[in-house]
Amino acid sequence: MLKVHFLENNSHKIIIILGVSGCGKTTIGRLLATETGFDFYDADDFHPKSNIDKMKNNIPLTDEDRFPWLHILANKMQKWNTENNFVLACSALKESYRQILASNFNNILWIYLEGDPDLIASRLGTRKGHFMKPVLLSSQFEALEIPNYGLHIPIKQSPSEILKTIKSKLKLDEKI
Repeated sequence: MLKVHFLENNSHKIIIILGVSGCGKTTIGRLLATETGFDFYDADDFHPKSNIDKMKNNIPLTDEDRFPWLHILANKMQKWNTENNFVLACSALKESYRQILASNFNNILWIYLEGDPDLIASRLGTRKGHFMKPVLLSSQFEALEIPNYGLHIPIKQSPSEILKTIKSKLKLDEKI
């Protein structure tokens, strides 16, 4: 199991927003980064073309497809961590994926955005221009290993309410 805690001192902080496609990782990650002054990165921006092509063609990614991408992210995270605190929006569906991302860190706060498949499917259905199609959602839920650590945030509410919940749980009004 991952060692999970959020450092209270001046060490660099890392927040990873995780969950299935369409749960709001990018939206919430950007809002949280703006709120905290952290940098923001979207893991989708680092997928190799072969992964994007598979998803565009409604072919679910395998572990073998994801592992090189996760290692790219883990290497990028080392660089980003030397520059500033950051928020990363990343599906990180399985514990083994989270282990790869956390392999060089002990200062990650994981935030799992949880929602039921129907709600997320309806959101995916309205999303434009993304390579991940609603037909692949079931494969994401099949792969999902819900973490038993970090913050678990329900997504039934608006993004601003979700951000408010996260801020409250992290006591962000007291300054991060």
